[in-house]
Amino acid sequence: MSVKVFDTREVQDLLKAASNAGGSGTGGNARTQQIVLRLLGDLFKAIDDLDITPDEVWAGVNYLNKLGQDGEAALLAAGLGLEKYLDIRMDAEDEAIGLDGGTPRTIEGPLYVAGAPVRDSVAKIDLDADDGAGPLVIHGTVKDLDGKPVAGALVECWHANSHGFYSHFDPTGKQSDFNLRGAVKTGADGKYEFRTLMPVGYGCPPQGATQQLLNRLGRHGNRPAHVHFFVTSDDHRKLTTQFNIDGDPLIWDDFAYATREELIPPVTERTGGTALGMKADAYQDIEFNFVLTPRVQGKDNQIVERLRASAAA
Repeated sequence: MSVKVFDTREVQDLLKAASNAGGSGTGGNARTQQIVLRLLGDLFKAIDDLDITPDEVWAGVNYLNKLGQDGEAALLAAGLGLEKYLDIRMDAEDEAIGLDGGTPRTIEGPLYVAGAPVRDSVAKIDLDADDGAGPLVIHGTVKDLDGKPVAGALVECWHANSHGFYSHFDPTGKQSDFNLRGAVKTGADGKYEFRTLMPVGYGCPPQGATQQLLNRLGRHGNRPAHVHFFVTSDDHRKLTTQFNIDGDPLIWDDFAYATREELIPPVTERTGGTALGMKADAYQDIEFNFVLTPRVQGKDNQIVERLRASAAA
């Protein structure tokens, strides 16, 4: 039997008491109270509207426990489109102030590790052997909106190996902390280069909480091959982006919704890799230029504070 109790005085008083809206208790944070009141109210309303049963509520609570135990909250945020939604909002904010022309942003994902060693202009980041991956050179120029090179920009790069695992998070424990991760500072010409290996895409851990929910939704948990970047400069806004490897069959079926048309650069076959210190003479080459946007009233409104892993180089 379906009943409706959300609009009763008892429930509305309960919401205000639980969130301490209006500051009836001691202390607290007004913004936190505001957000909890809204989210808790939306949850209560959904229970009423969808006639969610106590069994279903406690199944959800148990799921949140598993999500925390598995350390997959950030992965689920990407898989349910929350991280993409934040990008959509930031794109709309840029449009509202008339700011465009930069390299498109896209999601950071959950697998960044701070502390990678910083090199000048060029970094070789394939530290561990990987027989399943061929050599890859990623290079380009960091520019401003006027097309001028940006000197002193920090370009950070990270991606998966041929098994779809990221160093530091590899369940096999076979990768160095900063394998396939690196950072370079651009010179006066704004150029950067990473000598690395071709990545593959990855899937959510099959027994993890994220894939468990995706299974219930009838969705896969796979991403196309891609490479992540942060690009930071003192005079510009921080860019968080990634590009997909052209030709991957999942480019337009990414479970994390990170694909953008402008972020699929062509892959070129080249020779001369041996002279570059690569593991073979034939290698693949991707040129990708970054265009940074200016700060807004002197401030970088792209900085996102979130918990990130770190390691010592």
